Amino acid sequence: MIAKNKQELVNLWKNVDCVCFDVDSTVCINEAIDDLAEYAGTGSQVQELTKKAMGGNVTFKQALAQRLNIIRPSKKLVEDFIQSDKCKLTPKIKELVDLLNEKNVAVYLVSGGFRLFINPIADQLNVPRDRIFANTMIFDQNGNYESFDENEYTSESGGKARVIDFLKKNHGYNRVVMIGDGWTDYESCPPANGFIGFGGNVVRENVKSKSHWFVHDFQELVDVLRN
Repeated sequence: MIAKNKQELVNLWKNVDCVCFDVDSTVCINEAIDDLAEYAGTGSQVQELTKKAMGGNVTFKQALAQRLNIIRPSKKLVEDFIQSDKCKLTPKIKELVDLLNEKNVAVYLVSGGFRLFINPIADQLNVPRDRIFANTMIFDQNGNYESFDENEYTSESGGKARVIDFLKKNHGYNRVVMIGDGWTDYESCPPANGFIGFGGNVVRENVKSKSHWFVHDFQELVDVLRN
């Protein structure tokens, strides 16, 4: 069953058995690929492409390829960027994930971003790395950027929906909620049973206008789960 209004979505949230979080601008306050571009000196060009991708104006795979071809990040650049600790958790996300874990709700990180950036975030949240669905950069033998793995679910538009479909079929989840800020998150419901829009870091008006439930603070979700 798909939640068709806010009350149905609130009831679903109280009884959820699987939550899929977007990462950039949802679990984290920033968009990692924009910050990586800034770190590499190609910030403004890449931010424009990110806006187009999140707004649903170009296919996700096109925008991903274009951004990476501008940045062309070496393995060393990526490692140095991770060490610089640019990826900051959104306030209250740790509390929310801890509460979901306490309630034995399965938590997944489903992102159009990259595993290299998300692994340390998952570790901070006590989310097992095998519950990350994200993209993989491919480097040549000298550590130069080559491409990205186009077989990853989230490398193209509609990828998050395919992840949720896979999870429901393979793990038997019946009450799945997707939480995120972007259009790729919104379009994952269905097969998700509900979508909660998040605007605590950035508000995308096309997503907000379509959301039955749109929150600016994860505390709201914590409070509903506790009551």
